[in-house]
Amino acid sequence: MTPETAGCVLILLLPFLLSLAKVATPKVLCFVMSGMALLLSVQPYSSILPWALGMAIAIISVRERIRSAYGM
Repeated sequence: MTPETAGCVLILLLPFLLSLAKVATPKVLCFVMSGMALLLSVQPYSSILPWALGMAIAIISVRERIRSAYGM
């Protein structure tokens, strides 16, 4: 695996990796979105929508986890 391929796979799996921050509910959804992005990445620019949706879900879940931890 070349470094470029490894970097691309890491970026495509970023929503799932971000959702692993001790938040139970969005893990499966982010995993599915990352899988869809990985499968759709064969064609140029077709993986943008699932990746963006997965990132949005992961960021919102991490933000809510932080808000509930600090009572804001």
